[in-house]
Amino acid sequence: MFKTASFFRIGPDFVLPPLDALEEALHAARFVPCGATQPESLGWVPPRGKKSIVLAESVGGQVILNLCIERRAVPASAVKAGVDERVEKFMKETGQERVSAKIKKEFKEEVVIDLLPRAFTKRSNTLLWIDAANKLLVVGTGSLTGADKVITALVEALSSVPGSRPAISFKPVQTNTSAAVSMSQWLSSREAPFNFTVDRDCELKTPDEHKSTVRYSRHTLEIEEVPQHIAAGKVPTQLAMTWNDRLSFVLTETAQVKKIQLLDVVLDGVQKGGKDDDGFDTDAAIITGELAGLIPDLLDALGGEMTEGAAAPVAA
Repeated sequence: MFKTASFFRIGPDFVLPPLDALEEALHAARFVPCGATQPESLGWVPPRGKKSIVLAESVGGQVILNLCIERRAVPASAVKAGVDERVEKFMKETGQERVSAKIKKEFKEEVVIDLLPRAFTKRSNTLLWIDAANKLLVVGTGSLTGADKVITALVEALSSVPGSRPAISFKPVQTNTSAAVSMSQWLSSREAPFNFTVDRDCELKTPDEHKSTVRYSRHTLEIEEVPQHIAAGKVPTQLAMTWNDRLSFVLTETAQVKKIQLLDVVLDGVQKGGKDDDGFDTDAAIITGELAGLIPDLLDALGGEMTEGAAAPVAA
């Protein structure tokens, strides 16, 4: 279900609205495909899939949502060619040897509008998990930038619920030690934090303009050259880890987790549903249960969660 995840702390005053009220708010902003000249469209779709119409799923008290974003991708080369053609025609008709930036901008807007109806569309879905009891939001994306648009849509939906509180805040979870520094310590000391093991994939990169990169894939990291790279100034940007022998993932330098995979010990003994069971409830219960255990352990491994008003985390 969740293959990547970014973590956000929900404001202390947040109260999850009743499911029927939340459902109504989401339906008002449900997904509609892009129009012919519309570059992007986003809206809510059923987390369970096309056979369902429910937009706010609740499994064991955990709320799962799904935001769909559709974009029309106009190739930059096609836009450039169209603008160049208009500029050449304009110069011939007016006798001018130069075209102002303002006119070029207008030409570009015209070209994009002309090309949009013929552009292919691409859809992406992002799952969200609202853990209201623990004031935690998990967004199924591996970057904070990618999560911004999703969270904005969520805030708009929640704010439209009758009787909702005026201020709804979701802030990225901050830790006292940055993930990059923590990973450097674990690799240099060859000691993983409690309940974790370091696996066999890693990326180290210099934090300068050259971005010199060393990658290890399916390779032991308990070798001398790894701490040597770190001592020389390279910073871990990705590190494969396993939590409690139950879940494997890749930790990034900005504390997102990618390539989440449940291990056999979790999946063994899970009963398969009948032909009318889509497996959604089981999958949701398992992944939210495992992440609910992973997240606090991961925050502890990164020096604990930063309290409001504290200094910025130690960086590399």
